[in-house]
Amino acid sequence: MGKLYKNAAEALAGLLRDDMTIAAGGFGLCGIPEHCIEAIALSGVKGLTLVSNNAGVDGFGLGKMMERGQIRKMISSYVGENKLFAELYLSGKLEVEFNPQGTLAERMRAGGAGIAGFYTRTGVGTIVADGKETRTFDGQAYVLERGIVCDLSIVKAWKADEEGNLVYRKTARNFNPLAATCGRVTVVETEELVPVGQIDPDQVHTPGLFVQRLFKGDHFEKRIEQRTTRKAS
Repeated sequence: MGKLYKNAAEALAGLLRDDMTIAAGGFGLCGIPEHCIEAIALSGVKGLTLVSNNAGVDGFGLGKMMERGQIRKMISSYVGENKLFAELYLSGKLEVEFNPQGTLAERMRAGGAGIAGFYTRTGVGTIVADGKETRTFDGQAYVLERGIVCDLSIVKAWKADEEGNLVYRKTARNFNPLAATCGRVTVVETEELVPVGQIDPDQVHTPGLFVQRLFKGDHFEKRIEQRTTRKAS
């Protein structure tokens, strides 16, 4: 069977189970895999660990899964736009593993590259380093961070060919290439789907080697996380 599926529900069929770990691309609401998130929310799976830069907002993005009580743990960097997230965390109903943003990105990249762990100076001497191995190199302390490998990755692309070669659009690239590589199975939703050979190889951001399932989304809301306006002067 090829990589192409009709929609998110079909692409995710047989992959979802309770207590699994899922990596999600996106930054804020930019470049999030909207259709995959919706399908997972409707599936009813629970006890999930989500690896994502953020947790969406109330009522949209990963916030939908949070409202349904499906997320047990978040491995994240920035979660300041989700009120429910704060409430669940403070009440002890949500486990949170905070990461400096660059560290989270590198942990995902390392997992996808088959690197078990790496040393970084970021977080040394803070609670980020609590319980982790530290070593000294050239007189500087470094903390050991583990690579992240997930059961499933969900990714949003701008353009894809039928073999899963992906192109992301501008800032919507963000964490998507990293998420695409660190999952044992990667499911991609794309705005445009073209035949193989229609994408210049030099323009490919994620090779199809990393993509197992793919579908073309029929509509993307592309919500804006915050919008501040003022009256014209």
